[in-house]
Amino acid sequence: MSGQGPAVNKGMSTILVCQESYACGGSDEAVFECDECGSLQCARCELELHRQERMRNHDRVRVASGHVPFCDSCKGDGSCSGRLRAVVRCQGCKINLCLDCQKRTHGGVNKRKHPLVSYPPAKAPQENSVSAGESEMEILKSKLEKVRSFLLVDEKEEMQVKDEEDFVSRLGCSPDELLKVVSIFGNTGEGKSYTLNHTFFLGREVFKTSPTQESCTVGVWAAMDPLHRLVVIDTEGLLGAGANQGQRTRLLLKVLAISDVVIYRTHADRLHDDLFKFLGDASDAYLKHFTRELKATTNRCGLDVPLSTLGPAVIIFHETVHTNLLGSDAPSESAERLIQERFRKLGLFPEAFSSIQYRGTRTYNPPTDFSGLLRSLEQQLDNNTTRSPRSASVIFKALQALSERFSGEIPDEHMTSNSFFPDEYFTCSSICLSCGSGCKRSMNHLKEGLDHEAKHRCRYSAQYDNRIYTCKACYERGKEVIVVPKTTASSDSPWFGLAIYAWSGYVIECPNCSVIYRSRQYWYGNQDPVETVVRTEIQHIWPGSDGFLKDNNNAAQRLLDGPAKAVTSCPCSCYVPKCHKCGEEFQPNDTKHHCRACGEGFCDACSSKTRPVPERGWGLAPVRVCDACFHNRGIPTELLDAALEEEGGTLIARKVGEAVQNTLGAVVGAIDIPLGLVKDAARPAYWVPDQDIHSCCECQREFSPRLSIHHCRACGQGVCDDCSQERRPVPSRGWDHPVRVCNGCNQKTGEL
Repeated sequence: MSGQGPAVNKGMSTILVCQESYACGGSDEAVFECDECGSLQCARCELELHRQERMRNHDRVRVASGHVPFCDSCKGDGSCSGRLRAVVRCQGCKINLCLDCQKRTHGGVNKRKHPLVSYPPAKAPQENSVSAGESEMEILKSKLEKVRSFLLVDEKEEMQVKDEEDFVSRLGCSPDELLKVVSIFGNTGEGKSYTLNHTFFLGREVFKTSPTQESCTVGVWAAMDPLHRLVVIDTEGLLGAGANQGQRTRLLLKVLAISDVVIYRTHADRLHDDLFKFLGDASDAYLKHFTRELKATTNRCGLDVPLSTLGPAVIIFHETVHTNLLGSDAPSESAERLIQERFRKLGLFPEAFSSIQYRGTRTYNPPTDFSGLLRSLEQQLDNNTTRSPRSASVIFKALQALSERFSGEIPDEHMTSNSFFPDEYFTCSSICLSCGSGCKRSMNHLKEGLDHEAKHRCRYSAQYDNRIYTCKACYERGKEVIVVPKTTASSDSPWFGLAIYAWSGYVIECPNCSVIYRSRQYWYGNQDPVETVVRTEIQHIWPGSDGFLKDNNNAAQRLLDGPAKAVTSCPCSCYVPKCHKCGEEFQPNDTKHHCRACGEGFCDACSSKTRPVPERGWGLAPVRVCDACFHNRGIPTELLDAALEEEGGTLIARKVGEAVQNTLGAVVGAIDIPLGLVKDAARPAYWVPDQDIHSCCECQREFSPRLSIHHCRACGQGVCDDCSQERRPVPSRGWDHPVRVCNGCNQKTGEL
């Protein structure tokens, strides 16, 4: 038995493994055989070795099925007749042997029992074997030569890709191709770009690297891996120097949200706490702010592939030089178990991530071995349990939706946390003007029609008068109806209501209960509305809002508007050359009069009559009219009926007469006051002052002496006449009858 040779298994197939270990660590399957190097080589080692000047012209052969490698023991020194092809592979020694080397090296007692696997008989070299191998190599190189990275999002969080088609075009993939996303994070200077280049692109500089102190990656860059068919994203390093650090950090979480696998790269002899804090804070922010937005994006965009609300898998790639890898000192404890224990000690719970895996490599001599990282990545990418591949358009839509929702400057003065991702990065930055409480809704929520929502209850501020009134009677019936103090009731005509306001004060009107309060309804003993007819609630005042108790002091503006509306057909005195009735031309010293009913100009003799003209806003007091209007027009019965109500016709008529006379007297007394001062005094509080208006808020035309400023009664902005032709009631501002509104407010549906 002792004279027998080693047993040879002829039924097993052999897998040829790379013999160089230059870029792969000796674990990848051989793809080429180089005769001058004298070794089998994987694709990465072959590319790295033969890009060197002295080795570029080496003859390589593509390893095909049934390929028989050279003997690893033939030295070409006379021990064998030249370098021979192997006939067996020793599974114990992991080497290939020709027949002579097998007898010479495995004839002893120690190696006689090594298992051997035989190769099929070596075939005669084909003429096109070298050319075929070179052809496939050229194809691989040509694919990599076409790969270019591009800026996806800049450091200000602005998308640099126009649309889905542009994104697909830059990646160089098919619109229907299903892809996954791999991104990398880590501190600046840790070699993130270098890692991606050597893991996915065989060392080619797809992502820019630099030996300088400045960061070589600013913003977010993307490229397509043509071998694994996935989107690779390179990010800006943490702890770097630069402006807009809050926005740059928030951008990282957006990239994390669209990734399937995240690499956290660290080149330190020991794992630092900032790694665990970053991942822990990222997990909390992802669950708190991003899962809801990803669901909303799926529904809003109608995506065929739902966006996963469970976060990506994380691979911590740890490279050391002088220290052992995590877990090597305690073989009984897995590295992942130690990672979780470290999170627990720091009080962090990264629940958002589907998994956290540790992959370490110790580099005694460069270059770094990335083969283990690649194997871990391939395992994660093959797992579709929690993260499914999707088209490039879906990836783009998700990133675009997150960019639109979470964007804008981050106010440093309101920061309340030392977290990597504080709530202020993702929530509305508006602060209540009354109590200083912040809005807890997400950023840009107003675009979706969602109002501000505060974190705490508000307090009353006399400056903003932030109370809202609700009708007490309606509240007791289970309804909450907001009411506002205003000048007149909706049932009053403009001038008749103004006269009542001058006598009885402001009114509170409920759409269900009609008028529920007048401030001076009685001669004495008037009660506060809060004690009788309304409930109050303190509400927050947000920047840009108009408050809740709308300004009811528009009586002065109504007075200025009234006469102009009452005599809209009245021509200016300089354009009245003669009496409208008798035709007598006016002399420079003649007195001209205007009929309060028709607005035409008359001489004194042709306009000597007086009568009430309430339909023109002149109330029930007699005013000058021309002879024709005196005989042809009477007082509408509905106005007389409104005047002769409950308290007795004489009392109401006296009130209206006094009010109209007093208000008209106020106008006459203001004749000598500059018009600008009168307008400023009469202007409602929500109107933008004339001196602050430079152009029409609708058409942007600049105002000039020939282009007059008008105010929209709804929003208070300055508009030109062309952009404010429509008339609508604005009950929320106290205008119950049709008044001037801008085109923008007129297009709004519902009650203004």
